[in-house]
Amino acid sequence: MARHMPRFRIPRGVFAIVKEIARHIIRRPVVGIAAAARTDDGRWLLVRRADVDDWALPGGTLEWGETFRSSIVRELAEEAGVDVCEIIRLVGVFSRPDRDPRLHAVTVLVECRIEPPVREPSNPLEITDARLFAPNEIPLRLAMDMDDMIRAALDGASGILE
Repeated sequence: MARHMPRFRIPRGVFAIVKEIARHIIRRPVVGIAAAARTDDGRWLLVRRADVDDWALPGGTLEWGETFRSSIVRELAEEAGVDVCEIIRLVGVFSRPDRDPRLHAVTVLVECRIEPPVREPSNPLEITDARLFAPNEIPLRLAMDMDDMIRAALDGASGILE
């Protein structure tokens, strides 16, 4: 008769910390995606990051085996409670090494048409709020130096390669 060992699960938060440490040790750029997400009435979605208490574009790193398209759908659902997302265009690829103080990220920015959020952010330790802003209400400074990214989307730019 086989003896079953009790299952031990690593808490999700611990796993995330281990992954972050591994990224620093490996010293390779991390690939991510961000959404310049707007509603049909022209409001733009921003999320308030818990770590810096500033507004930012929603997005995150690509998970193993995930496409950019599925990643942005997942990130919008997790961070902002958005269920409907249509990718409109590729705005650009942003790779300035000093943009994110935690790591060197290569971020693909896409413009999306979304329906307004229907749920709160799923992880309040990461994102504390999600809100729609009229273009003239968007904060001047965004977390992780995303100011140029939102400006590129607002200006209709595409094909940016940083």
